[in-house]
Amino acid sequence: MGENSGALGRLARELFRWFLAIMGGIAGYQVTEFIQSAGWWPFQTILMSLAGTGSFVVVFGGVSYLIAPLFHRGILRLGSLLEGHLQNISWINISVGLIGLIVGLLLANLLALPFVDLPVLGRYLAILLNVALGYAMMWLFIKRRDDMVAMMGSVGGIWRDRQGEPRKRQGKYATMDLQGGTLSPLACPAKLLDTSVVIDGRILDVARTGFVEGALTLPRFVLVELQGIADSSDPVRRGRGRRGLDVITGLQNIPTIRLEILELSLKDLNAETVDLALIQLARDMGGKILTTDYNLNKISQIQGIDVLNVNDLANALKPMLLPGESLMVDVLREGKEQSQGVGYLDDGTMIVVEDGGRAVGRRVEVTVTSMLQTSAGRMIFGRIRRESAA
Repeated sequence: MGENSGALGRLARELFRWFLAIMGGIAGYQVTEFIQSAGWWPFQTILMSLAGTGSFVVVFGGVSYLIAPLFHRGILRLGSLLEGHLQNISWINISVGLIGLIVGLLLANLLALPFVDLPVLGRYLAILLNVALGYAMMWLFIKRRDDMVAMMGSVGGIWRDRQGEPRKRQGKYATMDLQGGTLSPLACPAKLLDTSVVIDGRILDVARTGFVEGALTLPRFVLVELQGIADSSDPVRRGRGRRGLDVITGLQNIPTIRLEILELSLKDLNAETVDLALIQLARDMGGKILTTDYNLNKISQIQGIDVLNVNDLANALKPMLLPGESLMVDVLREGKEQSQGVGYLDDGTMIVVEDGGRAVGRRVEVTVTSMLQTSAGRMIFGRIRRESAA
């Protein structure tokens, strides 16, 4: 494989040298044409003229062939520099900037048409307009990136409507359904995962139960932060980061869950921290933030962002009764085991009372000893503390 790559590289370099040599030869011929048209050509006979033209072609072509490696290295170095700079720029910015540049060049050429025939200044004015308007429109499109993306999404949606296809849009980043020609909000807004909820891991268990609908959105900057934690030299932080990466893999493997990775960086959102970027993104998308971070929860609520806190969910689902607590129960019938009695809470939860068989038909005070939670419901076990005087 390495030998094939090396051979292809040498072939590409050699082809580039010959291409540059041919271009140099053509340039040499053009120089002789210019000299002849200017009346500076010293050769009068056809033979001498051909020899002079051939000399120019050979010299220009030979020089181009010799300096081709320098051009090749320069192009590779320029490509490396561009690649290094472009790695810090999102593809959204690059695409929008290119569209702005094209629009600017088109406008510049239209505006330059009346001035092309002006002597001397016409050509330079056209160049100046191309440079100025091209740069100005590229800068404007990048600054108004979100509006441009939304507008292009709308144009694409209109085109799909004409083709008879349903379309989807989401706020600035798209969350609306078009049915019958009218926009209606989706029932499931975007749910943005933050680093804390991924490391916590309970979201994976909740997702497996099917209570999470729609798509879970993981911004790229959250994934980058998680990777940084997983690469930490601190073994505790490293373990938490790797646990978070395992949770993401688990979410991707759940058939009913669609995990979307949103290609956005902190720089794209002009945010200094992950929390601020999440809040900004949730506001733009009209989505909710999934978190276990207390501070992020409070800041988001202050700014009017909906938050789904897994800790709040756990508190809502925790048992209403804990072992050691007492409650009054009407023992209605005997249980399956000998000496057991059975009663019910107001919500229908069954209470199995040890030694409650003899208390059937009476109200007793029961001390909770344990609880059993299954997919079929909840069951409470207890023993009689004392019988009611009634």
